[in-house]
Amino acid sequence: MENKYQDTVNYLFSQLPMFQRTGAMVHKIDLQKTIELCDFLGNPQNKFKSIHVGGTNGKGSVSHMLASIFQAAGLKVGVFTSPHYKDFRERIKINGQLIDEQYVIDFTEKTKKWQEDLKPSFFELTSAMAFDYFAEQKVDIAFIEVGMGGRLDSTNIIQPLLSVITNISYDHTEYLGDTLPKIAFEKAGIIKQNTPVVIGEWQSETAAVFDNKAKECNSSIHYASKTYDIMTIYSSLEFTHYDVYKKGKCIFFNLGVNVLGNYQMKNLATTLQAIDCYNSLDEPLKISDDILKNGLKTVKSATRFIGRWQLLGKDPLIIADSAHNLSGVSLVLDQIKNIHYEQLHIVFGTVKDKDPSAILDLLPQRAMYYFAKANIPRGLDAKELKEKASQFKLEGAAFDSVNSAFEQSKSIAKPTDLILVFGSIFVVAEVLP
Repeated sequence: MENKYQDTVNYLFSQLPMFQRTGAMVHKIDLQKTIELCDFLGNPQNKFKSIHVGGTNGKGSVSHMLASIFQAAGLKVGVFTSPHYKDFRERIKINGQLIDEQYVIDFTEKTKKWQEDLKPSFFELTSAMAFDYFAEQKVDIAFIEVGMGGRLDSTNIIQPLLSVITNISYDHTEYLGDTLPKIAFEKAGIIKQNTPVVIGEWQSETAAVFDNKAKECNSSIHYASKTYDIMTIYSSLEFTHYDVYKKGKCIFFNLGVNVLGNYQMKNLATTLQAIDCYNSLDEPLKISDDILKNGLKTVKSATRFIGRWQLLGKDPLIIADSAHNLSGVSLVLDQIKNIHYEQLHIVFGTVKDKDPSAILDLLPQRAMYYFAKANIPRGLDAKELKEKASQFKLEGAAFDSVNSAFEQSKSIAKPTDLILVFGSIFVVAEVLP
């Protein structure tokens, strides 16, 4: 079975163009193939309740926080996210359990003629696979993460109970636009007729785009950052504890959340606003405060949430984070200011279809760098990255693999040092256990 499954995944990777690995050539501009495939499958996306989660950063975190809360309520909960770190099946989960290998095999077989005729992208096929699996398994609700943008994303054929857009910043500008309003226009494409929408962060540059789209769709719009103020009380290596204020009143003292990183404050606010909106719907389940607290305590174990501010070692402290755009990297660098360490070691890699200059300009010059090429076609050559970094007075060595860079950092770092691995999801994937 294992060989058959691996053969199937290899077939998907080799036969279907995959944006994350190869880049621009597979970016799609319409939903037609997804619609045709889901018609062929009997439109499984209409057979379960869903919440659609988009935005530039934080959509994976919000999806998993919400999933954990609904699992704590006793529901059977699907999660569709992308990309994966180690195993293709991470993309499609029910109550934290990865999609069954046999299902991947069977689905690929039953759609093979369709694939050969219409040649879908990898993401088009996997979106349909997720919808089919969630329908067949009769999930109570599924959290569907947008792949890229929103308006033309393959996931945008669902009719969700609620749409969530975490924030807007610069990423994939060659596809989504080179200004924040243009990017917001693409993200706002997931707002549906008469369907409430939660926006995580109110931003002056983008608010009009969202307000106009919501008005056009007769959809109520709710900005989490206008409702919630969240203060970090303290953090351990397992939990962060917050005081949560709603409209100026403290509603949660010392709320424990077991996803780490200062940036999770914004994602927590978005999650809480989404729960408020869900509770106002005409749905039989209501999420109580106790369910909410229990869900937030168990996000990692309940949903297999990985790759974000993930602790990999203690002496030295080793942290991996999949931040890969300007705003995400800024938040990670802010976070390490709260950590006591002697020397900072950074294992860093990126992709060749993004200009790394803005991120390199942010990185601390006093760190020791280990530049690495991720093991994907899009990976930027480490020597080229090292050369670019030197223009920003960042010094280090180039490695032809992430693993060799990581091993070198561990051999040099003292127990009092900090090793940070980031720059690309694919760099982080290679160091995860």
